[in-house]
Amino acid sequence: LQTRMQSLQPDPKAQYRSVFEALRRMVLTEGFWRPLRGINVTVLGAGPAHALYFACYEKMKKSLSDVFQQGGNSHLANGIAGSVATLLHDAVMNPAEVVKQRLQMFNSPYSSVLGCVRTVRSTEGLGAFYRSYTTQLTMNVPFQALHFITYELLQEHLNPLRLYNPGSHIVAGAVAGAVAAAATTPLDVCKTLLNTQENTALSSLNIRGHLSGMANAFSTVYQLGGLPGFFRGVQARVIYQMPSTAIAWSVYEFFKYFLTRQALEKKP
Repeated sequence: LQTRMQSLQPDPKAQYRSVFEALRRMVLTEGFWRPLRGINVTVLGAGPAHALYFACYEKMKKSLSDVFQQGGNSHLANGIAGSVATLLHDAVMNPAEVVKQRLQMFNSPYSSVLGCVRTVRSTEGLGAFYRSYTTQLTMNVPFQALHFITYELLQEHLNPLRLYNPGSHIVAGAVAGAVAAAATTPLDVCKTLLNTQENTALSSLNIRGHLSGMANAFSTVYQLGGLPGFFRGVQARVIYQMPSTAIAWSVYEFFKYFLTRQALEKKP
């Protein structure tokens, strides 16, 4: 839904006024499973990407907190740790994101993940899978900095003793995701344009070849949609990120608690 709603010049059959209308029309006209298109490539990339992400975050947060605020919780350390962890996460997820978004576009010419990978590689080269990497980082570094700082700040108020508390993890995760998602929507619209190389939008501005670079993406979005164009799909993005970050944090905190307790019980 987010990918469709961020389209700058959508097909008349894919122009939606709200998230609910987009979902209803997609299911009725394209089939029940259409909204889940691209889930397989997302699942394949998410495992290793999140393993690197949280491992790097925990290690750097601990190391930097000792430097900035001995024995305490440093918001600066949390922000830096989240930003560096994003470099590893996006290196794995960017190619998966390119394939996923191309599969999700209206009237996508790709019928499968492998078919999309082969076509993009043969027609645009391997660089196409990282064309939006710098934009993705430009978006995700502030996103994750805001995300982690907000989460840790809320934990200080909701769960000051830092015990395993599922309710606080879900609430803090959801709010942190919503704040970060809304603030970084303009960059996400640019990333979607770079990933999908939306033909109708580029042709209308007589852009030949493939669009590359954040500056070009910003300029194209502004020419086609003005300032409101940078916030296309913001509602869908926030609705997506709230449960996504709530689930990620609650599952992560559970396994952190479970594995730590097991390790302590095994100690003599």
